Amino acid sequence: MSQAILPGDPPISITLRRSARARRISLRVSRLDGRVTLSLPKWTPEREALEFAQEKERWIRANLEGRPEDAMPQIGGTILFEGAELPILAGKGRAARLEQGALIVPPNPDMVAPRVGAFLKLQARARLVEASARYADALGVSHGRITLRDTRSRWGSCAANGNLMYSWRLIMAPRNVLDYVAAHEVAHRVEMNHSADFWAVVAQIYPDYSRPRAWLRREGQALHRYRFTD
Repeated sequence: MSQAILPGDPPISITLRRSARARRISLRVSRLDGRVTLSLPKWTPEREALEFAQEKERWIRANLEGRPEDAMPQIGGTILFEGAELPILAGKGRAARLEQGALIVPPNPDMVAPRVGAFLKLQARARLVEASARYADALGVSHGRITLRDTRSRWGSCAANGNLMYSWRLIMAPRNVLDYVAAHEVAHRVEMNHSADFWAVVAQIYPDYSRPRAWLRREGQALHRYRFTD
């Protein structure tokens, strides 16, 4: 991979990625981090690829402008928790805690974001462990170890040995969204695929799965706008 600059105000950094499988030039603007990637076949001259990017400049800038700005939790700001905006207030104590509809954090500004992140991860684990056990019981199956990660490409996964992985950022989504993802992954303990039979298992334990699934497709990427470290 290499880097190129698309001139303008402001200039745009473009990652050039050559691929043996690419049959044409394609552009992608990530909604997660705003990275612009130009994929091109191995035999395509770089000059031709950059001319393609210049032709698509208006489209690139429109996508970058439509991307939500990154946000870092701070005192006086808010954080998403179970689909609601919680005010972040300063208070006593060493850890973040939920109190009367607000998230109370120690007054040290440098530690607000890490402590908010730690609170979210702790809450996510509790909710996902409970939801996974509930849906496993409903299906009469077991599951293995539960791991939380900050994944970008998927909200959860189920390994062949029954281990479950979830994105801890699900705790910021509405409760029904987290529940749906847990039901989805536990359903893989019965069907390790996405066949009609699999979706029938999901519907058995979470009948109205279409709404939270649509929410994730529509709103899920916005959960990645929050940063908890510099």
